[in-house]
Amino acid sequence: MQEFDKSISFDGRDIGLKLGLLAPQAGGSVLIQSGDTAVLVTATRASGREGIDFLPLTVDYEERLYAAGRIPGGYLRREGRPPEKAILISRLIDRPLRPLFPNWLRDDLQIIATTLSMDEEVPPDVLAVTGASIAVIAAKIPFFGPMAAVRVGLIGDDFLINPSYREIETGDLDLVVAGSPDGVVMVEASANQLPEQDIIEAIDFGYEAVRDLIQAQVEIMDALGLELVKEEPPAVNQDLEAFISDRGSESIKKVLMQSDLDKNARDELLDEIKETAINQVIAELPEEDPIKIAVTENPKAVGNLYKALTKKLMRSQIINEGIRVDGRKLDEVRPISSRVCLLPRRVHGSGLFRRGLTQVLSLVTLGTPGDAQDLADDLHPEDEKRYLHHYNFPPFSVGETKPLRSPGRREIGHGALAERAIAPVLPLQEDFPYVIRVVSEVLSSNGSTSMGSVCGSTLALMDAGVPITKPVSGAAMGLIKEGEEVRILTDIQGIEDFLGDMDFKVAGTDSGITALQMDMKITGLPIKTVAQAIEQALPARLHILEKMLSSISEPRTTLSPHAPRLLTMKIDPEMIGLVIGPGGKTIKGITEQTGSKIDIADDGTVTIAALEASKAEKARQYIYNMTRKLSEGEVYMGRVTRIIQIGAFVEVLPGKEGMIHISQLAEGRVGKVEDEVAVGDEVIVKVREIDAKGRLNLTRLGIHPEEAAAARKAAVPV
Repeated sequence: MQEFDKSISFDGRDIGLKLGLLAPQAGGSVLIQSGDTAVLVTATRASGREGIDFLPLTVDYEERLYAAGRIPGGYLRREGRPPEKAILISRLIDRPLRPLFPNWLRDDLQIIATTLSMDEEVPPDVLAVTGASIAVIAAKIPFFGPMAAVRVGLIGDDFLINPSYREIETGDLDLVVAGSPDGVVMVEASANQLPEQDIIEAIDFGYEAVRDLIQAQVEIMDALGLELVKEEPPAVNQDLEAFISDRGSESIKKVLMQSDLDKNARDELLDEIKETAINQVIAELPEEDPIKIAVTENPKAVGNLYKALTKKLMRSQIINEGIRVDGRKLDEVRPISSRVCLLPRRVHGSGLFRRGLTQVLSLVTLGTPGDAQDLADDLHPEDEKRYLHHYNFPPFSVGETKPLRSPGRREIGHGALAERAIAPVLPLQEDFPYVIRVVSEVLSSNGSTSMGSVCGSTLALMDAGVPITKPVSGAAMGLIKEGEEVRILTDIQGIEDFLGDMDFKVAGTDSGITALQMDMKITGLPIKTVAQAIEQALPARLHILEKMLSSISEPRTTLSPHAPRLLTMKIDPEMIGLVIGPGGKTIKGITEQTGSKIDIADDGTVTIAALEASKAEKARQYIYNMTRKLSEGEVYMGRVTRIIQIGAFVEVLPGKEGMIHISQLAEGRVGKVEDEVAVGDEVIVKVREIDAKGRLNLTRLGIHPEEAAAARKAAVPV
């Protein structure tokens, strides 16, 4: 391909596109740049593998430390496993791309986005999404595009397109909108309890910018003579299709109309119909029968056509009769139950949430500032994360047996969504200095487990005594679209997600939305339909919230007895080294003496954790005494460090030493210092004088017994 450059301007920020310059053997490639952030996106197509009956699309986002002028650490000095943020960006690119490929396509497709350069202003993720569309078009892969994405921020009352990192952090909205010529195909957002109308306006605002990027891609196609590839889908054996429809339709309809069936019973009946009414009949046909021959040539054809028939009948039932498979109205939520304080002893908080057959158990652990996840690197401005939300989806939750592996992209994505949903209601660090980890265990799945984890985690946080400002609930909205007919479904279950056109997760409080995630299986939706889904989710969220609050109405006023007790104090940053001591000796001594854990921030903030408040207070008193200025008349218990002819030196606090003159060692005349003290002795002393040079003169005389007792109690290990 010939080299081609194009520049697009958004609110004074340019987006540059270079085609034909890099990766000439990839199917298609583009270097997309804004500011000093540049991402290379490639798309490559390979022949399909035998027996594949799905689209084998792989999307990877790669980060390189050279993009920020850094060399990786560790023994190997090269990048290793992708961080969580890179996995989330891979998903962000994948989700709007996937529905725009023909559903019959079976070739291997690989999209790779690599950040080659990065500044601290422009995030690379939305650039990579738009670049993926251009690369796919350049690779001449069948595609219902072009597609593009922008980020929308909100500063005050003003929406911003593609805000900087700083603007995202200080604003009330971080929303990514991806769209095609047919409408919106993906939405992902974090919001600070914004009203539904504000979110709708933000999506509309973003889609207008998306349309500009789509038009720019059209102009590139015209300039390079590129066209969207249209390939004919593989022919469907109409005789086999009619055969399956004739023998299965009525039976499938009856099953779909039995609203009293649960998921497992419905699946068993549908499998039985497929086996007895179709597979068994085909098996009994003579070998020369055209149907038998068609099945022999394509063993997966029956399964695919049977699934397509079930999908068609379920969707027709919803569109024409307004009846869902479980008998609910289109805007009705499944039965809900919830419980808290489910587990004993060491668990700091627990919440069990059930909606229909979906059941999620969320568990809270409270930790110290040292437990925060360190995210600091030169590619991301965020330093650490003090709220962690992890989501687990074991195979037994859907009645399956599979090898257990480390969390996959789906688990990481669902955990991040729940994290975004709850983060806006968490207390400020200065008010609640704990690091919070929530783990959501999906125990049973039949749709909307991510929103179930939001609800269960809200319950668990309140059970743990975390003072969240408001409880959060969530619902997943679905959609069935046939021609011009559209039906929006509230609280979709598994079959409606599997056979429907949309999975739109909406989470928030009674004041507004905190998180959104919309994925499509069709090529786009108009803003009007997206707005309708958001508005229809509100009564569902409030209904779910009301049911949740019947279990626990507000955060507990006390923490679990097994949660650490935290005390915070501030010291002069210049005193940090004194508290830590050489090789950590001093802080280790305090920890061992008090049974506490101590974290010290660079600004001098000291956080002390212990299971008992008295132990934390004892450690606080140690550090206070170590770092405070000494005054005349104060009494300490110190340790004799050395002896000279005229007196003894005593370390009263780590790094603070004074001398007791021989005349101040005891009442009456002392012949030798060694007659009264020896090196290593612990002695009670009073500050007699601080001279002009800051030197301490100590005495053992005139100390009241109560002063001595208090000094022993407050003694700092030295």
